[in-house]
Amino acid sequence: MADAIFDSRVEASAARDVTDLILQDILAGALMPGTWLKQVDLERRYNCTRPDVRRALDRLAQKRLVEHVPNRGYHVYEPDGRRAREVSEIRVILETAVAGTIVQNASADDVRALRKLAEHFDEATLNGTMLELYEANLAFHRQLLMLGGNIELVDLVTEIRQRTSSAPVSQWRTRARVEQSGREHHLMIDAIEHRDGTLFAELTRQHILQK
Repeated sequence: MADAIFDSRVEASAARDVTDLILQDILAGALMPGTWLKQVDLERRYNCTRPDVRRALDRLAQKRLVEHVPNRGYHVYEPDGRRAREVSEIRVILETAVAGTIVQNASADDVRALRKLAEHFDEATLNGTMLELYEANLAFHRQLLMLGGNIELVDLVTEIRQRTSSAPVSQWRTRARVEQSGREHHLMIDAIEHRDGTLFAELTRQHILQK
């Protein structure tokens, strides 16, 4: 039983490693948007097994970083600039609309929880993989929206984000942009802590638009 648990952990670790290697190559431009990802080529490229590659591709497909076309395979997601802009605009409308409610609902414990998630993002910036950074960002924003008290809105924003390649991963092409995102998280928390709904709404707008 112990050996089976160990083996499953090793397999999960390998899948995460291959996932992040593929993601890093996508962000670095080594795998360009639209590139078809042949599993045999990825096996050789990353010196891994076919199941490792398949799990990694499935995970990236779930996050809209690659696209699975039935009976054809996987290719690097090709972003649609128009759609990305329109999704960002929709997010601004929805998320700034509940900014005042978030500020009003946030307790001291909520602020501490948000700060912990923001610090987890900061830690991932220094020591984590790109995939871990992506997941830390999603966790922070989901917790933030949960304070609006509308679960349907949380689910709607999550679904809307899936209509484009997962932002802001596609925009995190420099360490400076990642670090700026981390600072913005803390500024947003500061605004909540000081009960400044107007400032929080503006910071949210800027953060979504990556300004």
